[in-house]
Amino acid sequence: MEKKIQKLKECIRQADAVIIGAGAGLSAAAGFVYSGERFNRYFSDFSRKYGFHDMYSGGFYPYETKEEFWAYWSRYIWINRYMDAPKSTYADLYRLVRDKDYFVLTTNVDHCFQKAGFDKKRLFYTQGDYGLFQCSKPCCKKTWDNESMIRSMILAQGFGIGERNELTLPEGKTASMRIPMDLLPRCPNCGRPLTMNLRSDDRFAEDEGWRKAAVEYEVWLTAHRDKRVVFLEIGVGYNTPGIIKYSFWQQVYQNGNAVYACLNMEALPVPEEIRDRSVVISGDSAQVIGELVS
Repeated sequence: MEKKIQKLKECIRQADAVIIGAGAGLSAAAGFVYSGERFNRYFSDFSRKYGFHDMYSGGFYPYETKEEFWAYWSRYIWINRYMDAPKSTYADLYRLVRDKDYFVLTTNVDHCFQKAGFDKKRLFYTQGDYGLFQCSKPCCKKTWDNESMIRSMILAQGFGIGERNELTLPEGKTASMRIPMDLLPRCPNCGRPLTMNLRSDDRFAEDEGWRKAAVEYEVWLTAHRDKRVVFLEIGVGYNTPGIIKYSFWQQVYQNGNAVYACLNMEALPVPEEIRDRSVVISGDSAQVIGELVS
C-alpha cells in the first residue's frame, strides 16, 4: 500500500489537473455512518418503536403521519447535512488538490465538499442536496434552502443545538417524535407538500444550479481532454456506476495522458485497457488521504 500511495502522490504532483469522483464511501470514511453508535445516539426512540436499526431503513419506513415522518427526516437531514463530519477527511482531500486545477463530481448529497472549502463552481452534485427542498409534484424546477425549516423542526422536538451543530437534549428529557402540523413544509409556488431534492425517480427537480453545474462539468472535461489528468475515484460502488466509475474508465481510455486512481475499502477490478495507467488502493480512504497529504 505504501508504494501505491507514493505512486499516486507522484501522479498528482505531475498532473495538470485532478478530477475527484466521490461516492458514499468517502463520507462513510469521514465518519458519516448510518448505523451503530451514531444511529443510536439520535434515533434510539424510533428504533425502539419501529424495530429498524439504521438510518437508511428508517428513511423508508411508512410512518402513519407526516408529523412523525418529518420528525425523523429533520433529524436525519440535520445530522447528515448541517453537522460537521466527525473526521477531517474532506479537509485533507481539499489540501491535496487545492493548488491544482480540480473539479468534483459526486453522488453524495451531504454538502461536505463545500464545508471543507471546495469552490462551489467546481462541484457537480448529480443526485441532489439534503439542504434543498423541492415541490413533491414537482410544479416547477425550483428548489428552496431548508436550513431554517429543518432547524424549527429540530427545536420543536425539544433538541438544543450546540457547538458544531451537535444536537443535545436537556438532562432527563426525551425528544418528541412528532413535529407540529404548522411546521409541515409546503411549496411556496403551489402549496403542495415539499420533499427532499434527492434523485429517486423522474420527479427529481434539476434546478438552475444543477443545470449550470452540469454544463461546467462538461466544459471542464472538454478543456482537459488531452491533458495529464488524474481521475481520482473515492468510495464509489456499483449502485450507480454509470455516473462516476464507468465514465472515468471511458475518459481515461480516451486520454492516453490520464491516470485512473481508485480508493475503496475493497480491491475493485479495473478494465485491462487502462490497467497500466491505474492505481487501486484498498483500505480506509480516510487513512490513505491523510497519508497523501502528509
